[in-house]
Amino acid sequence: MPLMQAHAPRPPEVRRLLGWAAALARALRHLCMFVGVAAFLMLLLAFTRVPFDAHRWLGTAGGLCSGPQDAIVVLGGSGMPSGPELMRCHVAAQLARESTSASVVLLLPQDTALAKAMVHELGLKGVPSARITWVLHGRNTREQAVDLAQAMPGMKNRRMALVTAPENMYRSLLTFRKLGFSQVAGAPAFDHALFSNLAYDHLGIGGRGYLPDLSSSTGLRYNFWNYLKLEITCLREYAAMAYYRLNGWT
Repeated sequence: MPLMQAHAPRPPEVRRLLGWAAALARALRHLCMFVGVAAFLMLLLAFTRVPFDAHRWLGTAGGLCSGPQDAIVVLGGSGMPSGPELMRCHVAAQLARESTSASVVLLLPQDTALAKAMVHELGLKGVPSARITWVLHGRNTREQAVDLAQAMPGMKNRRMALVTAPENMYRSLLTFRKLGFSQVAGAPAFDHALFSNLAYDHLGIGGRGYLPDLSSSTGLRYNFWNYLKLEITCLREYAAMAYYRLNGWT
């Protein structure tokens, strides 16, 4: 009978490459499992109020301003007009009406068009341009805090209301306090909820009878999706908080 020819051993380079490929396949398998579990948990959480409470905590845990303020500081970062900037202008104008002697400071990126648009919006809400000061440079919260410390060091000991998005508030307050603004407190620009019955007549407006009637399921139509967005917003902010802490900025 003919003898079977043994396979020649693979070269070390091939064995090493195959080992890397197997390790990569295991890592990808574990990553897919992790992503799948995380997505499943996020879907479950979106049916609860946990995302809402987490977002609320980010906006209020650092402390809220009360009483007359010496200065109202608005952090910018979005275009104008946009939802975030319009909400910040709304909150800043409310505070300016309550603290009539307070100066209003806009900490913005190097964008004069944005600054002029915000000054115009504040003017429409009753805040004269003479009360408003721009500081144009800061491209993130840390840089904006540094800009204010350098441009107006006397504000460190003044009562100061900080206006920004709720999800950014806790990190922003820690950042400003780290630079010596000891009396800063938060004025988060929360959206205002719609308190209205949004149920409708599914069949009455031409809905298909064989499709699920979601006319009274406002939780599934709106809350579920809004809470999914809040989960992403909060996860991004937690990552930013960790980055700031590692840099020693908070």
